[in-house]
Amino acid sequence: MRKIRIDFCDFGPNLSKTDIYFYKLLKERFNVELCDQPDFLIYCCGGHSHRLHSCIKIFFSGESDIPNFQECDYSIASAKLDDPRHLQYPNYVHYGEPEEIIKRNDDPEKILAGKTKFCSFLVSGYNPRKNGNRVEFFQKLCQYKKVDSGGRKFNNIGGPIPGGPRGKIEFLRPYKFNIAFENRSLAGYTTEKIFEPMISRCLPIYWGDPDINEHFNPRSFLNRADFSSDEALIEKIIELDQDDAKYMEYLRQPYFHDDSPNQYFSHERILNFFENVFSKKITPIAQARRKSFFGKMFGRWKLVKRHHWHPMQPPTWQC
Repeated sequence: MRKIRIDFCDFGPNLSKTDIYFYKLLKERFNVELCDQPDFLIYCCGGHSHRLHSCIKIFFSGESDIPNFQECDYSIASAKLDDPRHLQYPNYVHYGEPEEIIKRNDDPEKILAGKTKFCSFLVSGYNPRKNGNRVEFFQKLCQYKKVDSGGRKFNNIGGPIPGGPRGKIEFLRPYKFNIAFENRSLAGYTTEKIFEPMISRCLPIYWGDPDINEHFNPRSFLNRADFSSDEALIEKIIELDQDDAKYMEYLRQPYFHDDSPNQYFSHERILNFFENVFSKKITPIAQARRKSFFGKMFGRWKLVKRHHWHPMQPPTWQC
């Protein structure tokens, strides 16, 4: 196995590098050596430690961030970009195993019998300019029936649900519907907001990625983009709520096309991208820019390195 000298930074505090998904994945094909003077760096948008490195840099984001190829050589992110330096990697991929939403062994009648509640909604942060549409839709749907809001914001069930992502999945199980609106609409930006209700066999009411049908079977969820207005979508929800046979039509539909995991879960696809990165000989962008823009800034980051101040970064390993 080829030895790869690599490091990770800016992923946030209290996160062991050996627990990072890409570290575990790369070990399937490469002899991975963690070190603080690596040949390759995978960094996130949680800090500035990546500026200390002049090796080949790979930007990663599970959110809606667009890579800046003036700072990185390659990127792995949700956004859909037509660029050979970029690998589209939807956020939901690392929230669970694809087998969790495969329906081959489902019993739809039994699942429907367990749907004793109407609709759920979870939101922990709220910015009216960025995601006011989800709250507006929640308020409109509440005019038909109470929608249980279990997050920190707009909570109406006595307090936020505990247990993190898995706690949310268990919370969703008895509900027929879940409002699954993204923070923004961006091609490729599909998060756990649709994946978690799918695990719970809870019909997602989705808004967000305009290319969502490339990821999942459009007959297995309700897409706001398919309706002329919120009111038209709410009419459809009421129809399904009041007619079990029509609701079952959605419940029987596979979430994946052909009920098989989509391409984004393929380890081979991601490892092939890394194979290309590790094999291609390039001048890292950090070295190319060091004499220009970074020439003015490098003194600052050199001082940071001297004092071993690594914001939001766990201790590094020595090679």
